Amino acid sequence: MTRYALAVDVGGTKMEAALVDEHGALVEGSRSRQATGREATLESLNDAVIAIVTHALAALSADAELVGAGAGSAGPIDRGTGSIEPVNMPLARGFGLAESVRAAASTVLGREVPTTLGHDGGALALAESWLGATQGAGASLSIVVSTGVGGGFVVNGAYIPGATGNAGHLGQVRREGGLTLEEIASGPASAAWAQQQGWTGATGEDLARDAAAGDAIARAAIERSAKAGGEALADAATLVDLDMVAIGGGVSRVSADYIDLVQQALTASAAHEYSRRTRVVRSGLGDEGPLIGAAALVLR
Repeated sequence: MTRYALAVDVGGTKMEAALVDEHGALVEGSRSRQATGREATLESLNDAVIAIVTHALAALSADAELVGAGAGSAGPIDRGTGSIEPVNMPLARGFGLAESVRAAASTVLGREVPTTLGHDGGALALAESWLGATQGAGASLSIVVSTGVGGGFVVNGAYIPGATGNAGHLGQVRREGGLTLEEIASGPASAAWAQQQGWTGATGEDLARDAAAGDAIARAAIERSAKAGGEALADAATLVDLDMVAIGGGVSRVSADYIDLVQQALTASAAHEYSRRTRVVRSGLGDEGPLIGAAALVLR
């Protein structure tokens, strides 16, 4: 009998859920999403969880074995209490995500569904190590550069959560002028910086389009994001002695050479030969990575 996990991924603009089988494949028709956003509240997040969990579990066949639910979330998180303190959703801080997912799934299935909470960056790192771009690496870091910036470590195939589940939370590392990496390199931060320089677009998608069309400000915003990311990763590589870094998220796709730009900045900034050898690669799992990672919190 094939084993399945319910996977939930909560980010700064949306949350998604799907069923994922023991081989890391999403079950067709089980995936759905709900909006989150800066105005999200405890109540709206709980309503969204109920909607996406109900949709996902409707695709579970009667003879399938659901072994549990895994939830990955933008952080910080508290694995001990099962709650989240998302930087980009201030009104929803303290939301009991693990209990919300457990209750929604248990209500649908009529039985207790064990639920595991993890940081979304850590979940992605586990997915990339299992099925993605960092397979076989001795020590890897996987990061998401999107509405926010988060990451997670895997060493010798094992996810390293840290004391509270937040190891790899690279987005809150301080960079130039006291700003965090997230305040420089994320999609909203990059768009805001470009607007301050006179650019008239609004989103990361607009940055990608305008940079491809030759807009110098849009291109500068992309290069600024990649440079800050590469310098922060050089510090991480020096500290943790990484083989590889995998990068996913919407910002990583704003230009064809974004990953190359990050690699150049890491190599130029790294303090030692061992950290300069760290390879930067694109996420091997695309938009499915966070959900595969959430499932891996249970399946792996």
